Amino acid sequence: MDKKNVKVNRNNKRWVRNALFVLAADMIGVWAVFFIALFLRFDLKYTSIPQDLLSMYIYLMPLWCVFTAVVFYIMKLYHSIWSFVSLDEAVLVGKSYIILAILDVGSSLILRMRMPISFYIVGLFLGFVVHTCIRFSYRLLKKVSNARYDNMVQKNNGEERVMIIGGGDAGSVLVRELKNSRRTNQMPVCIIDDNSSKWNRELYGVPVVGGRNDIITKAAEFDVSTIIFCIPSAAVKERKEILNICKETGCKLRTVPGVYQIAKGDVSMSSVREVEITDLLGRDPIVVDNNEVFDMLAGKKILVTGGGGSIGSELCRQIASHNPGQLIIFDIYENNAYEIQQELLRKYKDLNLVALIGSVRNTHRINSVMQEYKPDIVFHAAAHKHVPLMEVSPNEAVKNNVMGTYKTAKAAADAGVKKFVLISTDKAVNPTNIMGATKRICEMIIQMMDRADNNTSFVAVRFGNVLGSNGSVIPLFKKQIAEGGPVTVTHKDIIRFFMTIPEAVSLVLQASYYAKGGEIFVLDMGDPVRIDDMARNLIKLSGLRPDVDIKIEYTGLRPGEKLYEEKLMDEEGMQTTANKLIFIGEPIEMDDELFRKNLVKLDEESREDDDNIRKYVQEMVPTYKPGQY
Repeated sequence: MDKKNVKVNRNNKRWVRNALFVLAADMIGVWAVFFIALFLRFDLKYTSIPQDLLSMYIYLMPLWCVFTAVVFYIMKLYHSIWSFVSLDEAVLVGKSYIILAILDVGSSLILRMRMPISFYIVGLFLGFVVHTCIRFSYRLLKKVSNARYDNMVQKNNGEERVMIIGGGDAGSVLVRELKNSRRTNQMPVCIIDDNSSKWNRELYGVPVVGGRNDIITKAAEFDVSTIIFCIPSAAVKERKEILNICKETGCKLRTVPGVYQIAKGDVSMSSVREVEITDLLGRDPIVVDNNEVFDMLAGKKILVTGGGGSIGSELCRQIASHNPGQLIIFDIYENNAYEIQQELLRKYKDLNLVALIGSVRNTHRINSVMQEYKPDIVFHAAAHKHVPLMEVSPNEAVKNNVMGTYKTAKAAADAGVKKFVLISTDKAVNPTNIMGATKRICEMIIQMMDRADNNTSFVAVRFGNVLGSNGSVIPLFKKQIAEGGPVTVTHKDIIRFFMTIPEAVSLVLQASYYAKGGEIFVLDMGDPVRIDDMARNLIKLSGLRPDVDIKIEYTGLRPGEKLYEEKLMDEEGMQTTANKLIFIGEPIEMDDELFRKNLVKLDEESREDDDNIRKYVQEMVPTYKPGQY
């Protein structure tokens, strides 16, 4: 017998033992309550009870015990989880006693053993009370036991005092779990709710002490160390306002999931997560209806270059979930490719998945892959993206970004790919660094290739920073905070546009649906965010104080780094699409033949690791101003 069956048998035995114990208590209760009813009827004098009534009582009780056991069993009163007995069980006992009243009175009349009316009324009422109390007694005893245990935990380990924001359904579930759980030393000590009708009242013994304006003072008054935001239905603006107040307390901040997870019943201590910087961005999550997009992808062969990277892997996830005919992951880094391959195979058993290792810089390799698999759609996410690293290795940026894109685009056209989508960046607009300049050339390659005589539609999608991507500031700040600081910010006034990886990829997919050929799609990423504010908010979310517990150092702008990024060049203009978050920059006229010749020259010079590579890039991208920021 395996361990699982042993555990099931053990649980079944425990349930039978508990049910028999409650059954025995129920039977004793039946005898006791009706004897009390008879005893009360005759002024608490046993000798005053007529012998015939006593004999009928003794005769009826075994029968009524059987009635009680059968009715309670049918009503599933022996199937409860005793730790979670609630009002539902009391209602079931009430319904059972309506049936028992009919059975008990009816049987005594049929047997011609009529008892005094008060005997029935008092006995049935006391029976309801006693049998309800029997079911709640286990929970009461457990609560007393837990209270003793919690006291011991507090004395031995110290108590983590918790403030709950929100006294609604989610808050009440969390308060109850925190108070009843033995697996945590967290103890709810106060509740904040903006509904003034709840103030000065209690929820499971925890006081509701005020609204959002009282958070800071009450956190100090109740010596709170952790705050849990528990309003899953709160609008983003309201959530940001409350969390901004909370982070000024110096407490650790945590939050429950969104309202859709509440509906699934996911509210518990295991679902509470740390408050992330995304909770403070102050905008609604971008939700895209990609059904039409996924209909376009269904049954198609799709190749994702750089498929193991931050954007590439999320593209693979979203594509894999909507029945592609075949998904081909192409990446030079075997560990990245292996990780996303195994993740998708575990999740999608029937997915036709191919993971290939290779470089977009290798002409023969990318050509052979395109010719062998003949993809319908290519998402080109392979690129060098780290600005400071590319500044000291500019020729590598040209080899990988420019020539890798050109070779992949040509291979796609030769293989008859229907749609080619380049992942670009807002750093391509009026670039001040070699990475942005090379990505601008990539966009020009895409527009040149679309004008060429082929059947492939070439488009580019341009967006800014993505939160949590490899090498982005958020993981770096978190690591620096964990190490005790300092947190390094290049400039106090530097700002960036931010979007989560799933948001960006959803918009990339929809832009691919709109693509006709030659467009540069620009994603609306909301308002820009100061990096300094992000760093300070992350420190506060960790329960620490900026410049006191964690020092912030300003290191100066890095080579090629701008204070702010732009979305469009002046001459590109802007067109709207059906999706208000996606815009189109109009193609800029250029001499394609001259551009091809310059590409050949750029390729030769980069392979020679020419020190003047920036000069050649600037000839192709007049808006590139190296080192100006």
